[in-house]
Formats: sequence, C-alpha cells, structure tokens
Amino acid sequence: MGKHAIYTPPLARLIEQLQLLPGVGPKTAQRLALHLLKRPETEVQALAQALVTAKQKVGFCRVCFHLSAEPVCAICNNKNRDRSTVCVVADSRDIIALEKTREYSGLYHVLGGVISPMDGIGPEQLNIEALVRRVTKEQIKETILAINPSVEGETTTLYINELLKHFPFAKVTRIAFGLPMGGDLEYADEVTLARALEGRQELN
Repeated sequence: MGKHAIYTPPLARLIEQLQLLPGVGPKTAQRLALHLLKRPETEVQALAQALVTAKQKVGFCRVCFHLSAEPVCAICNNKNRDRSTVCVVADSRDIIALEKTREYSGLYHVLGGVISPMDGIGPEQLNIEALVRRVTKEQIKETILAINPSVEGETTTLYINELLKHFPFAKVTRIAFGLPMGGDLEYADEVTLARALEGRQELN
C-alpha cells in the first residue's frame, strides 16, 4: 500500500504538499489538511490566492536584497534610517528579528545565505560583491556583521571582514552574540538581540 493509501487522492496530495513546508511532519500535515477541509471554501480560496499572489509579486529589493513587492523595499526607502550604517545578515528572517528590537535604525544588506563549500555555496553565489560596491559607493561608515555563529557563519564573517578592512573609511563590527554556537538570530528574543547590537565589537 502507498504511503497515503488510506486517504482519498486529493487529500493525499494536499498532505504531501504540506509536508514540503519546513518543520511540517506527517502528523502536522495531516492535521493542517483536515483543518483546511473543515473551513469555508471562500476562506480556503483566499489562502490559495494569497499564496499565489505572494509568489508572483514578492521579489528582492534591488538595493539590499530584502524581500519586497516593490523595486526598493520600505526600509531602504525610509529617509529616517541612518544611511551611514549597514547591518549584514544572511536571510530576510534575520531582518525581521532585528527590527523587533527597535534598537537599530540603519540599513540592511541580505547575503542570501552563507558560504558553505559542502553545499556548493561560495562567495560568488551570495550578494557579497554587491555589499562591497555599496560600502564603496555610499561611503558606509560602519558595516555590522550579524551572521549566525555557525561554522559557515564564521567563515562568511571572516571572508567579508577581509574584503572590507582595506577601506579606511569603513569600520567593520560584529554583534556580540549572547547565543550558543549554532544559534539562530530569528529564534533569539528581542532583549538578547538588543544587547548583541549594543555590545558589537570592531573586527581587526
């Protein structure tokens, strides 16, 4: 018997698709699928339309590579942000976590991942070259590296520092993690992240 032989085919396909989501196992996928079937059709259609619309319209900011439905995201467009500081993160989820602290008022730059030779991800696959251009062109005074303290994160941090430390006008700092090795920014609470920003140190 197939894995979902106990389900009618349309339900089996729904469960299989839900299992593709991160953190969703078989039991959770089954619970979500059965929940959706109980909801009014208009509600399910609204969810389906929201998924399609987001996929079609959400892309990347051409300046910082944060998720955005506009060519330039709301943060880059905000004239009240400190334009002399750029906080470098691996993923848009990290921006969301840092914004919740309300402690940072500068700009961001999303790398789109971290250097990971085992996964075939080198510097050329990330938005590192664009970061160097920004720091040079915009005369950024401080580049804050806020990358998760994993082995890959450390490699990425050191690589970027080597590229940027030759610019005399650009100070390079890294946040002081109150997190264990391998911890993720997106799961840290606001107080921990706020203290990490406050306690950032300059890299040599």
